Amino acid sequence: MNRAPQETPGSWRTYLALVAVLAISAFPLYWMFVIATSTDEAVARVPPAVLPGGQLMTNLREVFTLQDVYFTASLINSVIVSAVVTTSVLFFCSLAGFAFAKLRFRGRNAMMVVVILTLTVPNQLGVVALYILMGKLGWNGTLLAVIAPGLVTAFGVFYMRQFIVHAVPDELVESARIDGALTLRVYWSIVLPAIRPALAVLGLLTFVATWNDFQWPLITLNGTDFPTSMVALSDLASGNYVIYRRVLAGAFAATVPLLILLLIGGRQIVRGIMEGAVKS
Repeated sequence: MNRAPQETPGSWRTYLALVAVLAISAFPLYWMFVIATSTDEAVARVPPAVLPGGQLMTNLREVFTLQDVYFTASLINSVIVSAVVTTSVLFFCSLAGFAFAKLRFRGRNAMMVVVILTLTVPNQLGVVALYILMGKLGWNGTLLAVIAPGLVTAFGVFYMRQFIVHAVPDELVESARIDGALTLRVYWSIVLPAIRPALAVLGLLTFVATWNDFQWPLITLNGTDFPTSMVALSDLASGNYVIYRRVLAGAFAATVPLLILLLIGGRQIVRGIMEGAVKS
């Protein structure tokens, strides 16, 4: 009897393996929360405490009131940078993916190969040239220097192109053209609704990657008073004596926006991953 994969009951071994994977994956987050809610004495205790303490608000208050870290401003900067970059990537990469997938123009395949080849070049190789370029534009030390390099990504273009090839039939595009729809109208009214799951996945990956980016913001915002959250965390962890409850309280505060995003868009994200797996 043929049954769909979702209709197949799982055995106790499957559930045991899933619980083990979940526990291993969630333990770093739990341990971060335990330290973020503890005192210095609890952190130094041997064996260490395994239950959360009651000092979370106190530790967070210390983090947000430190004069030389500017943690509040760094979180605001991270929200601005991540939101702008994610919005730009979703628009331009989906538009470029639609062009590569459904439009016919000379050099399309060669250009797609060039886009894919850029994925093989490490970002670190272009840091010096990028810093010089941002200096020529007068953007070093500002959020523009952090935002501009990430407005479009090669991975986003490739991912959207692959998804649109399978999610949007050529017949649907042709019928829209017969009805008189222009290219942008086809993109806005037909392509975008069909690729919402893929947009959710790409949006989450882009937001998380931008939020967690450390190297380039550290380089271009060096010496400024308002860095991004990851640079602010490195400032918390610097010095001869590291107060770990502060560091992990700051890490907890920087993780909360990502958890909220995952809770809000979790269903669309899982749907996009599953549809991509089935269509591939």
